[in-house]
Amino acid sequence: MSRGLYVTLVVLSAWLASTESARAETRVRVVETYPAETELTLARNQRFYLRLAYETDAPVKIWAQPHYGGKPANAGSHGSRTYAGSGEALGWFFLMQPGDRVDEIRIVAGSGGRNSTPLVATHRVRIVGGTGAAAVDAPPPWVASLRALDEAARQAEAAARAAEPTSVGWSLLVSILGLGALALGIAGIVGPVVAARRWRGGWRLAALAPAVLMGLVLLNILVGTLVDSSSHNLWPFELLMAAG
Repeated sequence: MSRGLYVTLVVLSAWLASTESARAETRVRVVETYPAETELTLARNQRFYLRLAYETDAPVKIWAQPHYGGKPANAGSHGSRTYAGSGEALGWFFLMQPGDRVDEIRIVAGSGGRNSTPLVATHRVRIVGGTGAAAVDAPPPWVASLRALDEAARQAEAAARAAEPTSVGWSLLVSILGLGALALGIAGIVGPVVAARRWRGGWRLAALAPAVLMGLVLLNILVGTLVDSSSHNLWPFELLMAAG
């Protein structure tokens, strides 16, 4: 066996082992649903909720995806926060049009990538979209409780991201882009003036064309300000964008 083929087989075996490990590390089961029936008609915009119990050795995201005939159903469904350890997660979906159908709900868990979000559970149902209005009765308490947990976790994740220090590379990139936009805007104002002074004939007329555009932008700012003094508070940026 050649060395290249041996390395390829080793890498492939490691990838397969990691995939199987990911499957084994995350376990999800459906505790209950609301509505509780597995054969029902969902009203327009009515959500079908799933109470999911999970155990995972690594942080994952969990999605409950409605399918029909082996393909994704015509439905809207939930996003996911990051879950770790063990606990409960909330899944939900609603059907987009009357007559849309769902015959199974596939629960997947992972990072969200095609090869890193395996199927971990399925829940068989027979659901069809209806035309009537949704029932007015309130969902069971676990729906509100899990919703509150999701919202609190999302706020905590957002706060953690906001508290992360900005990298030097990102700050440098933003500064370069900002200076580049400023230089482009200034060049758009100065360039036509310089060109009109140096060029002759048709080229001078071509150089003055941007000046006409800038005049219209200025006129719009002046008229708008006379009508409403707060309508063009960022007029320098308007001029730079038009000049650019």
